[in-house]
Amino acid sequence: MILSVKNLKKSYSDGNSTLEVLKGISFDLKKGSILTIKGPSGSGKSTLLSLLGTLDTQDSGDIIINARNLNEYDNFSEIRNNHIGFIFQFHNLISELNVTENICVPAFISNKMIDHNFLDTLFEYFELNNKKNAFPLDLSGGEKQRVSVMRALINKPSIIIADEPTGNLDENNALKLIDLFKKLNKDFGLTFVIATHDNTVFDIGHQKMELSDGKLLKL
Repeated sequence: MILSVKNLKKSYSDGNSTLEVLKGISFDLKKGSILTIKGPSGSGKSTLLSLLGTLDTQDSGDIIINARNLNEYDNFSEIRNNHIGFIFQFHNLISELNVTENICVPAFISNKMIDHNFLDTLFEYFELNNKKNAFPLDLSGGEKQRVSVMRALINKPSIIIADEPTGNLDENNALKLIDLFKKLNKDFGLTFVIATHDNTVFDIGHQKMELSDGKLLKL
């Protein structure tokens, strides 16, 4: 398994009361699979993805990525920089950087050498060869989201975590992004964990789960 989650619990406190957001989440995910997760707002989808992506820490339970238990790490940067790629609802591109520089930001942060052959492959694959030196303001919404996907891939991560990736796209660009995820999964064997409200996105999952009241239901 590329990812194993065991009895994951997370709560938040404001000093007067405690909100239990995740109540013992457990699942396994095989390499090269797509896991889609749905649930109403406030069900804990984003919290779960933040824990999987080491952006937050659980109260208890285990997250194991590539046979590495995250509880054994004091600093998650090595896991985050080398094993996880992020795609968000909003593109979060840096307006002062051109497309190539935006894509390479994760490599800069992790002090990795840029694999220029791989970068050229990405530009060809994503049909953005003519946008290498463009700036975010010059891109359409669909192009910005494709650049954000390329940015997630530049460090060749083990898992792609996507939180509402189509939430800021029109229907046409949303469908294109869904097709792109399926193609990336088929062509490169990429593993995805996707949280979504969009049933069309949800339906591409090899594994489908629903979060309800802090508990995960396999569908």
